[in-house]
Amino acid sequence: MGYHISEYGSDLEDKFQTKNKINGAIWRHFGKQMNKETKLRIHNITAKAALKFGTEAWVLKKREEQCLEAAQMKFLRHLLGITKLDKEKNQCIRQKTKAQNIVKEIKRYQKKWLQHLQRMDTDYQNKHYNINQKDEGT
Repeated sequence: MGYHISEYGSDLEDKFQTKNKINGAIWRHFGKQMNKETKLRIHNITAKAALKFGTEAWVLKKREEQCLEAAQMKFLRHLLGITKLDKEKNQCIRQKTKAQNIVKEIKRYQKKWLQHLQRMDTDYQNKHYNINQKDEGT
């Protein structure tokens, strides 16, 4: 079960673009008027959700994991006003913002999804599949 992201074109890149657009809108419209906690909450609700949407079937390669972590850290560093020249460790930044590692969140979500599928009754899966085929045929 699952697929390699690279096999399906620019799925990950599309998600990064969506996330970046959402983050850009947050910064443009609210900028310094909003406190960090509120920006982080909006980020978690919108941008992170857009990035994680559909991840239950992903098979992440090491490079893709690194890209996801880099995207997350870019936002968190910007939120705190920390540059890479400050040489602040990612773990310290996550502790300051109380943010979880995005890759660990995705893997936890995948595990939860797999457990859900294993609990499902196979008759339900067959009925659902047959109904969808009938709908497409008509």
